[in-house]
Amino acid sequence: MKKILKLLVVILILTGCGHHTKIEQYHSRIDRDGDGIDDQIDILKNAKAYVATRPQYKSRYYETGYPDDHYGVCTDVVGYALKNAGYDLQHLVDQDIKTHKDDYHVGKRDPKIDFRRVVNLDVYFKHAAQSLTLDVDDVEAWQGGDIVVFTHHIGIVSAKRNRNGVPYVIHHAHPFQLFYEQDILTKRHDIIGHYRIS
Repeated sequence: MKKILKLLVVILILTGCGHHTKIEQYHSRIDRDGDGIDDQIDILKNAKAYVATRPQYKSRYYETGYPDDHYGVCTDVVGYALKNAGYDLQHLVDQDIKTHKDDYHVGKRDPKIDFRRVVNLDVYFKHAAQSLTLDVDDVEAWQGGDIVVFTHHIGIVSAKRNRNGVPYVIHHAHPFQLFYEQDILTKRHDIIGHYRIS
């Protein structure tokens, strides 16, 4: 019986089933808001705090720019995660549009909504963040607190990983979403950006 158990363990290790090397969490040397938490972990923590409020999915226009009620969309997960780490995307994206207008598909600038559009955030992160691999099999390159952009969607990479080491994504996709932290990276074939802000 012991021989059989040892053999099973060896098979599991060799095939990778239920086992992957522990992947160390990346830590930034930057603490933009000076709260004693590095930006990478701060962004991750803030994304989790935002979705813990269980916002209802609805796209609305806000005079304040950032939603000020219990509603939100995918871009708001990223917006609040970064804002509470010291990065005001409303201001940063607006400034980048002023500087690189031709890179954006914006007719008339509107700082209250431009930063809440996936297409604009992808352009902004191309300019202002570190661009990383789109290969989800390169699991160590995907770290909690990174930003992942899909064709019409965006989220924050989680520190939680599946059994193959691929991280979950913290996101807000539709009105009937039960869980905001999901194992979706290998299920999506429309990843167009992977960024690290810090």
